[in-house]
Amino acid sequence: KEIELNFLSGFPYKETPDQVSAWEDISSDLSSDSPMDRLLCGDVGFGKTELAIRAAFRVVVSGLRVVVLAPTTILANQLFSSFSSRLGSFAISVDMVSRFKATKDLAKTKRDILSGANDVLIGTHAILNDDIYLNNIGLLVVDEEHRFGVRHKEKLKALRKDVDYLALTATPIPRTLNMAIGELKDISMITTAPESRIPVKTYISQWDKSLIHEACQREISRGGQVLFVHNRIDDIENMAETIRQIMPVGSLEIAHGRMKERSLERVMMKFYNNEFDVLLATSIIESGLD
Repeated sequence: KEIELNFLSGFPYKETPDQVSAWEDISSDLSSDSPMDRLLCGDVGFGKTELAIRAAFRVVVSGLRVVVLAPTTILANQLFSSFSSRLGSFAISVDMVSRFKATKDLAKTKRDILSGANDVLIGTHAILNDDIYLNNIGLLVVDEEHRFGVRHKEKLKALRKDVDYLALTATPIPRTLNMAIGELKDISMITTAPESRIPVKTYISQWDKSLIHEACQREISRGGQVLFVHNRIDDIENMAETIRQIMPVGSLEIAHGRMKERSLERVMMKFYNNEFDVLLATSIIESGLD
């Protein structure tokens, strides 16, 4: 109990009332004799990942492993970063399975699991294809389960009968649907924004090169990045050239659905790692960028 309180006190932000309530729900589930089956719903940045990390901490301390699944490599990397930063100082090992990992590294991960040297494993649906990855797990965390395929959902359904299961989603659930789903599974809602959360500001304007230049330059100057959505692949290269003329200073990359999957993921990972300034993309960015 004392080590958990010490861990919880390391959360660098002020908890919202919804976070406190949701953690009480999850904590109660983990203490129950029957496996947890809970859906945690809340907007991006509202604290879902922190609650998943707390659940993982308790399960690892009890002697079992935790597996965390995400629908894309981008999201898996974000989760890996969050879990590592919170759990690393407590000697809890966090590893990741990714298509970008070398075969020898994946083999080492499996050896670590079998020898008891892995506590938390994060990755995409590839984890479900090898039972070694699922060895000795007590908690399965799934981010945006609805974006997994039918075959993988069936595997998840079978797993949740024996282990604690926590699903995370940023998709809003209307009140009526919440009540309907509530008959089937436990739900915790996080609807309160953190204190420091700045509300989104939306401006609508006609195409104006000077306005685009000013907005992009302001963002890049403060160390930020620009996401430029243009949902026509056929002339996206022309749009790229137009943006380069408007913004002669600043690096730009393109992302769209006709790119090879590995090339697309590399571009998105570079954007996530702040390696260029402007991402010109189609609506495919809905499938993986936070």
